[in-house]
Amino acid sequence: MALEWVVLGYAAAAEAIMVVLLTMPGLDGLRKGLVAVTRNLLKPFLSIVPFCLFLLMDIYWKYETMPSCEGDSCTPSEHLRHQKSMMKSQRNALLIAAALVFYWILYSVTNLVVRIEHLNQRIERLRNKD
Repeated sequence: MALEWVVLGYAAAAEAIMVVLLTMPGLDGLRKGLVAVTRNLLKPFLSIVPFCLFLLMDIYWKYETMPSCEGDSCTPSEHLRHQKSMMKSQRNALLIAAALVFYWILYSVTNLVVRIEHLNQRIERLRNKD
């Protein structure tokens, strides 16, 4: 089960790096190629959405089927294991949220950069006509 979280973490990190590179000023020469690469990667990265939903259902199922450990009904080691499991679930939910938010930001930024390029090309064409 840990491999899927590693894959999701790498995907979120790749999305974050692409967003940083797209929004970083001073990379105008590199931006055109970066936009092309990012636009080609948006469709494969869309598979993150159902993957995150699956992992979210997995977290929910684990939470619902987890034995309760309240009061004096369990030993200190069981109580510690229960707390560790809750912390892992919360961390994994944060990772899911980060991956989804980074995908949305990457999609929005890429579309904005493409629109800006098209508008700049239109401005250049209008200037050349005059």
